[in-house]
Amino acid sequence: MMTPLLPSCIICEHVWMSIAYRRLDERDLDSFMGLRIRQLREEGATEDVDLRPALLDYYIRHMKDGTFVSWLAVDDDRIVGTSGVSFVGKPPYFGCPSGRMGLLSSMYTDPRYRRRGIATELLRKAVDEARAYGCGTVQITASDMGVKLYDAFGFVHNGNFMQYRL
Repeated sequence: MMTPLLPSCIICEHVWMSIAYRRLDERDLDSFMGLRIRQLREEGATEDVDLRPALLDYYIRHMKDGTFVSWLAVDDDRIVGTSGVSFVGKPPYFGCPSGRMGLLSSMYTDPRYRRRGIATELLRKAVDEARAYGCGTVQITASDMGVKLYDAFGFVHNGNFMQYRL
């Protein structure tokens, strides 16, 4: 029996990553907003409104007063992953006696960099920020793709979450 001929050389592309993690600052905002818009569209948003002015206003105001923090994953000066946590307060309740909550947003990883632990590390950094701020809970409205990440991290589903759009 004859063995089929196989190529003698198979070229494999190995991507060696050197991901650095750092906090978002104002110099990063243009790229950060672009990735946020890309994320929203990837999740199915179809609104054709220019979100950039509102995003820029939000990020500048809340970064300045310390109620928004973001960690970035950077590969060779290129942002490949983002996270964000906004700090809000509400009256204390048994599940959150401090009344301080972290709302996760902007959890996004460039498709070419997924399944490499980047989102997990960004999530860890965002949760650590919420803990340092004194939050008693962290919440997110997860995309279908993100649910596995949050489940694995220890987030618990809350079937009571509802929203009324104004």
